[in-house]
Formats: sequence, structure tokens, C-alpha cells
Amino acid sequence: MAVLYLVGTPIGNLADITYRAVDVLKRVDMIACEDTRVTSKLCNHYDIPTPLKSYHEHNKDKQTAFIIEQLVLGLDVALVSDAGLPLISDPGYELVVAAREANIKVETVPGPNAGLTALMASGLPSYVYTFLGFLPRKEKEKSDVLEQRMHENSTLIIYESPHRVTDTLKTIAKIDATRQVSLGRELTKKFEQIVTDDVTQLQALIQQGDVPLKGEFVILIEGAKANNEISWFDDLSINEHVDHYIQTSQMKPKQAIKKVAEERQLKTNEVYNIYHQIS
Repeated sequence: MAVLYLVGTPIGNLADITYRAVDVLKRVDMIACEDTRVTSKLCNHYDIPTPLKSYHEHNKDKQTAFIIEQLVLGLDVALVSDAGLPLISDPGYELVVAAREANIKVETVPGPNAGLTALMASGLPSYVYTFLGFLPRKEKEKSDVLEQRMHENSTLIIYESPHRVTDTLKTIAKIDATRQVSLGRELTKKFEQIVTDDVTQLQALIQQGDVPLKGEFVILIEGAKANNEISWFDDLSINEHVDHYIQTSQMKPKQAIKKVAEERQLKTNEVYNIYHQIS
């Protein structure tokens, strides 16, 4: 019976691949990959002669049908992404669904993952985490996602391209400028960098050039404190709390009041009245 193998590949350092992964890639009849140019470098490095077939976001519908045909004919196929695990913020979901519907065996061949690699070295809590992958590109949609998720007691794992990192940090700062955030870039490569600090300090490091905006980024955001933990604002008055967001996050008073109300679990009009000294 033919098998669809989901094979993890290196996220940067070509040595980070399992013996089993190399063996499977050599044995299968075809390798479906995002970019044949990228995967050919891996294949050349490990003397893997298997034919490559393009499978990416823009041709996945057509190629899914073709790959299923090959599997039905009895040919083994491996699916890989350019780096890391297929399906994880990469194409492949539709192919796996189609294979299962056709009663084709699906096997995973584990490998590296950028999000978990960054989490391990970040110094942020790792017992509960949520993988968000790539955020929406539109600011309003991105802000809505982060606003909702940053209230959860879970470390958030985000993938981001270098030219959007600065904007994403601005969005995080508007929600909570004191939150601990970790930036990971060039993971497993020679110039790997993982920096963890509050978001405003990370913004300063980028401005100073200490964190170059090169390579794909993993952004990790510390989860919200549990209700029974001491909150950072407990020693602040409501007025000081509101002023904090106005001064550090450049929020308008209305936005800051709403934010403070959410954090203190109060009604917005209560905070508004206190801040504006309305009895």
C-alpha cells in the first residue's frame, strides 16, 4: 500500500535532519515540495536522487489531485516544506484530507520547528503555549487577533516576515507595552539571535540596529497573568494606570480608559468618571 509521508526538514542548519527523514526521501517515488530550488539544495547535500514536484499555495488544488492519483497507483510520496514541518503555516492540509478520504496511509517523519525552537530558548513560560502562525496583514484584523489572544494565560507563538516585525511590535505595545516579548531570527544558523525583553526595549534595539531585520522572525509574547497573580498595575491608581498607556503606548484617553477597564475588570464608564473626576 502506498504511503504519503509528511517529512520535517531543517529550518536553517542542514545538519538538523534525522536519519529516517533522509532514508524516506531517498526511498519514495516523488517528493512534493514548496520550492524545487530550495529542496534541491537539501537533496544535493544528502545525495537524494528522488524527483521533485512543485506543491505550493497557488497550485495546491491541481497538484493535490495529481499526487492522489500517484498514490492510488501505488507510488510513495513525501511532502516537505521549504523549512520545518509541512502543514504548520505551510501548504499540505488539503492533501492530507484528500489522502485520508482515499484511504491512503499517512505517516509523519518528525523534524525541526521554528516556533518551538525559539520558545525553548526564549525564557518565556513553555508549559502552556498557543501557535498563531502568521497574523493577518491588515492592521485592524491583526490588532483584533492580538487583543483577544493577549488576554489568555498562554505564551503566543507568531511567525513574521522581517519587513512587518516593526509594525507588529507597535501593535503589541498598544495593547500592553510592559509585556515580555521574545524575537528569534536566523534560528540554527551562524547568526542566530534570540532576544527577550519588554516590547518597548525590543523596539529600541531594532532602532539601534542591534536586532537586524533580516531573515524570518519568530515572535513570542508572554501570556497574561492569572487572576490570582499580582498584576503589574496593582500599585497604580486608576488615573496613573490610564496615564501610563497614554504616555507609553501613545493611546488616546478613550482607548486608555477602555484598556484600563478591561485589565481591572471594571465598567468603562466607572473608569471614565474616576479619570475625569465626575461624581
